[in-house]
Amino acid sequence: MSVLALLLAATTSVRVLVPIVGSVVGANDVRWKTGVQLQNDTHDEMFVALRLPAAPDSQAIAFTLPPGATQTFSDVVNEAFGIDAALSPLEVETMGKRSVRVTASVYAVSSAGVTKPEPIPIAYADSTYPVRTLNGLSFSDTFRTNIGLVNLSDRDAEFTLAVQRISGRNIAVARLTIPPSSLSHTSIQTLFPLIAKGDDFMVVIETSAPNTYVYGSVIDNTTSDARFIQPTIGAPEAQYGILTAHE
Repeated sequence: MSVLALLLAATTSVRVLVPIVGSVVGANDVRWKTGVQLQNDTHDEMFVALRLPAAPDSQAIAFTLPPGATQTFSDVVNEAFGIDAALSPLEVETMGKRSVRVTASVYAVSSAGVTKPEPIPIAYADSTYPVRTLNGLSFSDTFRTNIGLVNLSDRDAEFTLAVQRISGRNIAVARLTIPPSSLSHTSIQTLFPLIAKGDDFMVVIETSAPNTYVYGSVIDNTTSDARFIQPTIGAPEAQYGILTAHE
Protein backbone atom coordinates (compact mmCIF):
# COMPACT_ATOMS: atom_id res chain seq x y z
CA MET A 1 0.00 0.00 0.00
CA SER A 2 1.35 3.43 -0.94
CA VAL A 3 2.17 6.17 1.56
CA LEU A 4 -0.77 8.16 0.17
CA ALA A 5 -3.18 5.25 0.71
CA LEU A 6 -1.92 4.68 4.25
CA LEU A 7 -2.32 8.37 5.06
CA LEU A 8 -5.89 8.54 3.74
CA ALA A 9 -6.83 5.26 5.46
CA ALA A 10 -5.58 6.55 8.79
CA THR A 11 -7.63 9.75 8.72
CA THR A 12 -11.20 10.85 8.09
CA SER A 13 -11.83 11.64 4.45
CA VAL A 14 -14.71 12.45 2.10
CA ARG A 15 -14.91 10.93 -1.38
CA VAL A 16 -16.94 12.22 -4.33
CA LEU A 17 -17.21 10.82 -7.85
CA VAL A 18 -17.13 12.31 -11.32
CA PRO A 19 -18.87 9.41 -13.14
CA ILE A 20 -16.84 9.76 -16.33
CA VAL A 21 -13.75 11.67 -17.43
CA GLY A 22 -11.74 11.02 -20.54
CA SER A 23 -9.38 12.01 -23.27
CA VAL A 24 -10.34 9.86 -26.26
CA VAL A 25 -10.94 10.06 -30.00
CA GLY A 26 -14.51 9.34 -31.05
CA ALA A 27 -16.63 9.35 -34.19
CA ASN A 28 -15.76 11.84 -36.95
CA ASP A 29 -12.19 12.16 -35.58
CA VAL A 30 -13.41 14.22 -32.62
CA ARG A 31 -11.24 14.36 -29.50
CA TRP A 32 -13.30 14.29 -26.30
CA LYS A 33 -11.78 15.88 -23.19
CA THR A 34 -12.94 16.58 -19.64
CA GLY A 35 -12.31 19.71 -17.62
CA VAL A 36 -12.35 19.53 -13.83
CA GLN A 37 -12.23 22.32 -11.27
CA LEU A 38 -11.57 21.84 -7.54
CA GLN A 39 -12.34 24.74 -5.21
CA ASN A 40 -11.47 25.11 -1.54
CA ASP A 41 -14.18 27.43 -0.25
CA THR A 42 -13.16 27.05 3.40
CA HIS A 43 -10.73 28.96 5.63
CA ASP A 44 -8.48 25.90 6.06
CA GLU A 45 -5.94 24.18 3.84
CA MET A 46 -7.27 20.98 2.23
CA PHE A 47 -5.39 17.83 1.20
CA VAL A 48 -6.84 16.25 -1.95
CA ALA A 49 -6.16 12.96 -3.79
CA LEU A 50 -7.31 12.13 -7.33
CA ARG A 51 -7.64 8.63 -8.82
CA LEU A 52 -8.72 7.07 -12.13
CA PRO A 53 -9.95 3.66 -10.87
CA ALA A 54 -10.71 2.27 -14.35
CA ALA A 55 -7.32 3.25 -15.77
CA PRO A 56 -5.06 0.55 -14.28
CA ASP A 57 -1.79 2.14 -15.43
CA SER A 58 -2.55 5.48 -13.79
CA GLN A 59 -1.13 6.56 -10.43
CA ALA A 60 -3.05 8.55 -7.84
CA ILE A 61 -1.92 12.14 -7.37
CA ALA A 62 -2.24 14.31 -4.27
CA PHE A 63 -1.77 17.98 -3.44
CA THR A 64 -2.89 20.68 -1.02
CA LEU A 65 -5.28 23.52 -1.76
CA PRO A 66 -4.83 26.70 0.28
CA PRO A 67 -7.93 28.43 1.71
CA GLY A 68 -9.98 29.99 -1.09
CA ALA A 69 -7.80 28.45 -3.81
CA THR A 70 -8.95 26.79 -7.03
CA GLN A 71 -7.21 24.06 -9.02
CA THR A 72 -8.32 23.82 -12.66
CA PHE A 73 -7.53 21.06 -15.17
CA SER A 74 -8.73 21.82 -18.70
CA ASP A 75 -7.88 18.21 -19.68
CA VAL A 76 -7.76 16.30 -16.39
CA VAL A 77 -6.60 12.96 -17.84
CA ASN A 78 -3.55 14.46 -19.52
CA GLU A 79 -2.72 17.35 -17.18
CA ALA A 80 -3.25 15.61 -13.83
CA PHE A 81 -2.19 12.05 -14.70
CA GLY A 82 0.06 12.47 -17.74
CA ILE A 83 -2.00 10.01 -19.81
CA ASP A 84 -2.67 10.66 -23.47
CA ALA A 85 -5.83 8.51 -23.73
CA ALA A 86 -8.09 7.03 -21.05
CA LEU A 87 -11.73 6.71 -20.04
CA SER A 88 -12.58 6.30 -16.35
CA PRO A 89 -14.55 7.64 -13.43
CA LEU A 90 -12.61 10.15 -11.34
CA GLU A 91 -12.50 9.78 -7.55
CA VAL A 92 -11.81 12.97 -5.60
CA GLU A 93 -10.92 12.28 -1.97
CA THR A 94 -10.48 15.12 0.50
CA MET A 95 -8.91 14.59 3.91
CA GLY A 96 -11.24 15.80 6.64
CA LYS A 97 -15.01 15.95 7.05
CA ARG A 98 -15.79 18.13 4.04
CA SER A 99 -15.01 17.76 0.35
CA VAL A 100 -13.60 20.37 -1.94
CA ARG A 101 -16.21 21.72 -4.34
CA VAL A 102 -15.98 19.75 -7.59
CA THR A 103 -17.25 20.76 -11.03
CA ALA A 104 -16.66 18.91 -14.29
CA SER A 105 -17.61 19.25 -17.95
CA VAL A 106 -17.03 17.41 -21.21
CA TYR A 107 -16.24 19.05 -24.54
CA ALA A 108 -15.20 18.02 -28.04
CA VAL A 109 -12.26 19.28 -30.10
CA SER A 110 -12.28 18.89 -33.88
CA SER A 111 -11.23 20.68 -37.05
CA ALA A 112 -14.47 22.67 -36.77
CA GLY A 113 -13.50 24.05 -33.35
CA VAL A 114 -14.42 23.36 -29.73
CA THR A 115 -17.95 22.58 -28.55
CA LYS A 116 -19.63 24.22 -25.59
CA PRO A 117 -18.68 22.36 -22.36
CA GLU A 118 -21.48 20.12 -21.05
CA PRO A 119 -21.67 19.90 -17.23
CA ILE A 120 -21.29 16.45 -15.66
CA PRO A 121 -23.32 15.97 -12.45
CA ILE A 122 -21.15 15.06 -9.45
CA ALA A 123 -22.06 12.22 -7.08
CA TYR A 124 -21.52 13.52 -3.55
CA ALA A 125 -23.37 10.65 -1.85
CA ASP A 126 -23.57 6.85 -1.98
CA SER A 127 -24.57 5.91 -5.53
CA THR A 128 -25.90 2.41 -4.72
CA TYR A 129 -29.54 1.94 -5.77
CA PRO A 130 -31.22 -1.25 -7.06
CA VAL A 131 -33.08 0.42 -9.96
CA ARG A 132 -32.18 3.55 -11.95
CA THR A 133 -33.62 5.03 -15.14
CA LEU A 134 -32.01 7.03 -17.94
CA ASN A 135 -34.60 9.18 -19.74
CA GLY A 136 -34.61 11.14 -23.01
CA LEU A 137 -32.30 8.88 -25.02
CA SER A 138 -32.07 8.98 -28.83
CA PHE A 139 -30.82 6.76 -31.63
CA SER A 140 -31.29 8.31 -35.07
CA ASP A 141 -29.46 9.89 -38.00
CA THR A 142 -29.24 13.06 -35.89
CA PHE A 143 -28.37 11.74 -32.44
CA ARG A 144 -26.51 8.81 -30.90
CA THR A 145 -26.50 7.62 -27.29
CA ASN A 146 -23.88 5.98 -25.08
CA ILE A 147 -24.69 4.13 -21.85
CA GLY A 148 -22.15 4.08 -19.01
CA LEU A 149 -22.04 1.40 -16.30
CA VAL A 150 -19.53 1.96 -13.50
CA ASN A 151 -18.46 -0.69 -10.98
CA LEU A 152 -16.20 0.57 -8.21
CA SER A 153 -16.73 -2.41 -5.92
CA ASP A 154 -14.22 -5.21 -5.32
CA ARG A 155 -16.26 -7.90 -7.11
CA ASP A 156 -18.11 -8.40 -10.39
CA ALA A 157 -21.35 -6.42 -10.80
CA GLU A 158 -24.24 -7.79 -12.85
CA PHE A 159 -26.46 -5.24 -14.63
CA THR A 160 -29.78 -5.88 -16.35
CA LEU A 161 -30.89 -3.20 -18.80
CA ALA A 162 -34.33 -2.80 -20.44
CA VAL A 163 -34.97 -0.30 -23.21
CA GLN A 164 -38.51 1.15 -23.27
CA ARG A 165 -40.50 3.64 -25.31
CA ILE A 166 -43.64 3.32 -23.17
CA SER A 167 -43.15 3.20 -19.43
CA GLY A 168 -43.17 -0.37 -18.13
CA ARG A 169 -43.07 -2.05 -21.58
CA ASN A 170 -39.73 -3.54 -22.49
CA ILE A 171 -38.63 -3.52 -26.13
CA ALA A 172 -35.43 -5.44 -25.43
CA VAL A 173 -33.37 -6.60 -22.45
CA ALA A 174 -29.59 -6.93 -22.14
CA ARG A 175 -27.39 -8.27 -19.34
CA LEU A 176 -23.79 -7.30 -18.68
CA THR A 177 -21.22 -8.29 -16.07
CA ILE A 178 -18.76 -5.50 -15.25
CA PRO A 179 -15.46 -6.45 -13.54
CA PRO A 180 -14.31 -4.68 -10.35
CA SER A 181 -12.97 -1.12 -10.66
CA SER A 182 -14.00 -0.80 -14.28
CA LEU A 183 -16.29 1.02 -16.68
CA SER A 184 -18.42 0.01 -19.66
CA HIS A 185 -19.10 2.91 -22.07
CA THR A 186 -21.18 1.44 -24.89
CA SER A 187 -23.46 2.71 -27.66
CA ILE A 188 -27.16 1.94 -27.23
CA GLN A 189 -27.30 0.20 -30.62
CA THR A 190 -24.50 -2.15 -29.54
CA LEU A 191 -26.41 -3.05 -26.38
CA PHE A 192 -29.71 -3.39 -28.25
CA PRO A 193 -28.87 -4.12 -31.92
CA LEU A 194 -32.48 -4.90 -32.93
CA ILE A 195 -34.11 -1.65 -31.76
CA ALA A 196 -35.50 0.72 -34.39
CA LYS A 197 -34.36 4.30 -34.61
CA GLY A 198 -36.23 6.89 -32.61
CA ASP A 199 -36.18 9.54 -29.90
CA ASP A 200 -37.22 9.66 -26.26
CA PHE A 201 -36.18 6.14 -25.32
CA MET A 202 -35.64 5.25 -21.67
CA VAL A 203 -33.36 2.56 -20.29
CA VAL A 204 -34.17 1.03 -16.90
CA ILE A 205 -31.12 -0.46 -15.20
CA GLU A 206 -31.22 -2.93 -12.33
CA THR A 207 -28.33 -4.18 -10.19
CA SER A 208 -27.92 -5.37 -6.62
CA ALA A 209 -24.19 -4.66 -6.60
CA PRO A 210 -22.90 -1.95 -4.25
CA ASN A 211 -20.80 1.06 -5.26
CA THR A 212 -22.12 1.31 -8.81
CA TYR A 213 -23.16 4.23 -11.01
CA VAL A 214 -24.89 4.64 -14.37
CA TYR A 215 -25.11 7.51 -16.85
CA GLY A 216 -26.06 8.31 -20.43
CA SER A 217 -24.78 10.74 -23.04
CA VAL A 218 -26.67 11.91 -26.13
CA ILE A 219 -24.48 13.36 -28.90
CA ASP A 220 -25.45 15.37 -31.96
CA ASN A 221 -23.90 13.60 -34.95
CA THR A 222 -23.44 16.85 -36.89
CA THR A 223 -22.17 19.31 -34.28
CA SER A 224 -20.80 16.85 -31.65
CA ASP A 225 -22.69 18.79 -28.96
CA ALA A 226 -23.23 16.44 -26.02
CA ARG A 227 -25.94 16.16 -23.38
CA PHE A 228 -25.17 14.26 -20.16
CA ILE A 229 -28.06 12.14 -18.79
CA GLN A 230 -28.13 11.76 -15.03
CA PRO A 231 -30.09 8.74 -13.73
CA THR A 232 -33.35 9.07 -11.85
CA ILE A 233 -33.86 6.70 -8.95
CA GLY A 234 -36.27 3.82 -9.45
CA ALA A 235 -38.25 2.56 -12.45
CA PRO A 236 -41.06 4.54 -14.12
CA GLU A 237 -43.59 1.91 -13.05
CA ALA A 238 -43.53 -0.92 -10.49
CA GLN A 239 -40.70 -1.76 -8.15
CA TYR A 240 -37.59 -3.90 -8.05
CA GLY A 241 -37.85 -6.81 -10.49
CA ILE A 242 -39.50 -4.87 -13.34
CA LEU A 243 -36.83 -5.90 -15.82
CA THR A 244 -37.41 -9.63 -15.57
CA ALA A 245 -41.18 -9.37 -15.11
CA HIS A 246 -41.90 -8.27 -18.71
CA GLU A 247 -39.55 -10.50 -20.71
